[in-house]
Amino acid sequence: MTGGALGFVSLPGSKRGRVESWNPNRGIGMNKYSIAAIAAALLTVLGLGGLYWWQRAPRAGVPPSEPVAAAPAPAAPAPPPTPTIKHPIDASAAASGPAVQATVDPQALWRAGLGELVGQKAMLRFLLVEDFAHRFVATVDNLARAHAAPRLWPVSPVGGRFSVVGDGEVRIVAADNAARYAPLVGFIASVDVRRAAALYVRMYPQLQAAYEELGFPGRYLNDRVVDVIDHLLQTPDPAEPLGIHVTEVKGDVPSAQPWVRYEFADPALQSLSSGQKMLLRVGPAHRKTLMGKLAELRSLVTRAPATR
Repeated sequence: MTGGALGFVSLPGSKRGRVESWNPNRGIGMNKYSIAAIAAALLTVLGLGGLYWWQRAPRAGVPPSEPVAAAPAPAAPAPPPTPTIKHPIDASAAASGPAVQATVDPQALWRAGLGELVGQKAMLRFLLVEDFAHRFVATVDNLARAHAAPRLWPVSPVGGRFSVVGDGEVRIVAADNAARYAPLVGFIASVDVRRAAALYVRMYPQLQAAYEELGFPGRYLNDRVVDVIDHLLQTPDPAEPLGIHVTEVKGDVPSAQPWVRYEFADPALQSLSSGQKMLLRVGPAHRKTLMGKLAELRSLVTRAPATR
């Protein structure tokens, strides 16, 4: 499935905020500005040193002055407060799993864990295991935002094209459009949520590290997971069918893929996050199934009840 104004991307498949990619090997080059800064710093230090020695050295015919007591050193700034963790993961359960075995290939751990969870055939059909930890945390974080980059999703795109009815300015989402999502929703519905939560806890150290690499040092991933689930559970249940229109694009060249520019005709629905608009797009029956799975998962990664 492709991305669009409606959040028309496949269901679940940088720095701070909007992650498009990650580059852990980004270097720092030295240009003329950094050289000038270093030179200025050296000149400043030498200048202050020269002033110090000029003040302290006795000049001819002038008796040395009484030594002046040095000013007390400024107090070191207080360290930033440690963020409060609202939904802690059982550290003993996470630490005892294979995710902490640094000698093992992380991708091999994911392939083994996901293959055991859903089966090898389903894993190859629906999941993108390469860089799974980064894909997972990037998608989770973006589901509550305006855009979730499809190329970072941890699942394979849904085939086919989003279908509509009508040819006026406002069109209607076709009733049979939800059939495109049936295989993926059926796959998600078949996953044992308790075993999925156990895999999440076992692999949590790797996921937490990926979340901090994403641009959130010191932030706790599981708190974000719970917040995003709560956000998705607040998705409205509007009356069907849903009206849409094509976003206007200025210019003489017609769009070869107008369906990627669909927006909800209702401004309130169009203002929803990418994840909420995806839940609207799949249809009411699939939405009910997916929200039920989300609520079940939430109950396993936190002790607090979900609000819907």
